[in-house]
Amino acid sequence: MVKIGNIELGEFPLLLAPMEDVSDPPFRYVCKMNGADLMYTEFISSEGLIRDAAKSKQKLDIFEYERPIGIQLFGSDVDSMREAAIIAAQAQPDLIDINYGCPVKNVACKGAGAALLQDIPKMIMMTKAVVDAVNMPVTVKTRLGWDEKTLNVTEVAERLQDIGIKALTIHGRTRKQMYKGPADWTLIGEIKNNPRITIPIFGNGDVDSPQKAKLMRDRYGVDGVMIGRASIGNPWIFNQIKSYLRGVPLTFGEGLGVRRMDERVDVCRTHLRKSIEWKGQTLGILEMRRHYANYFKGIEHFKEYRMRLVTLNSYEEVMAVLDEVEEKYSFTEAA
Repeated sequence: MVKIGNIELGEFPLLLAPMEDVSDPPFRYVCKMNGADLMYTEFISSEGLIRDAAKSKQKLDIFEYERPIGIQLFGSDVDSMREAAIIAAQAQPDLIDINYGCPVKNVACKGAGAALLQDIPKMIMMTKAVVDAVNMPVTVKTRLGWDEKTLNVTEVAERLQDIGIKALTIHGRTRKQMYKGPADWTLIGEIKNNPRITIPIFGNGDVDSPQKAKLMRDRYGVDGVMIGRASIGNPWIFNQIKSYLRGVPLTFGEGLGVRRMDERVDVCRTHLRKSIEWKGQTLGILEMRRHYANYFKGIEHFKEYRMRLVTLNSYEEVMAVLDEVEEKYSFTEAA
C-alpha cells in the first residue's frame, strides 16, 4: 500500500498531473470517474494568492468527490510561499504540493518552478517553510535538473526527504529540454532504489499507454506514475492502465486511446455539464471549447462538427450537436 502521510493510495497509484488551463474541477471530475487516484489543482501563484487575485483564489476550489486532492503552489519568495501555503491549507486539501518543475519562461525566468533547481539551498529553505507552516503532508514535483550538466535530483531527493516532504514526483527531463525528446527515467529509478529514500517516488514523463505504465513500474520500481498530456481527451487512460496491470487484455487499439463514439460523447457531455456548473453557462461553454478537438481526435470528416461545437453558445445547441455526432458515428472507433 502506497501512502502519503496517512493518505492511502492503493498498490500502484495513478496521479493526474497539475496542468495549467486543463486540470480544473470539470476535467478533474471526468478523470476521477475514470480511475485517477490522486489529483492536483492547476498550479497556483503564491504571489497571486496572498494578494487575493481572483484567478488564483478560484483555483482553490476543490470538491469532496475529488479526494484525495492536493493544491499545488509555485513561487520565488520564501515568505510568500509560506503565507500562500497557510491560505491554501484553509481550503482543506489533503496535501500541499510545491512545483519545482515548471519549465515555462514566465515561471522559471521569474525564479520559480524549475528555476529553483539552480538554487538548492533556497529550494530547501522554501520547502521547510511550507512544511513547518501547514498541518498536512507536503509533497514536491521537480525535474532531473536545470540542464544535462546539473542533474542534481538525487541530492535534491535526499535533502527534501530530510526536511519532511512525504512524497516526490520526478519528471524525467531537465528544464532545458522542456517537453522535447524522450523522458529519461534512469535517475528516477536510482532514487527509488536508493536505500536512504523511504518516501514514495512517482515517475512522470511519456506515460501515454497502459504498456508504458507497466514498463516504468517493472523497470524502475516507482511507487506510481503521474500522467499529464496523455489524459487530455483520454481520461479513460487511468482505468485502462489499472485493467492492464491486473492482466486484463486490451481490446483493439486501447493502448492508443481508442474509444467508441458513445463513450467519447458521454464523457464530453459530462465534462460540459461540470464546466457549466462550475463557471456558469457562458464561461463554462467557452472554456469547454478547447477540449472538443482532443475528445474527437482522429475522426474522419469531423471538421464541420468541430466548427459548430466551438461556435455555439447555448447548452442545448451543443448537446444537440453531440447527439448528432453520436448517431452518425455510432459504430466508429478512432485513434
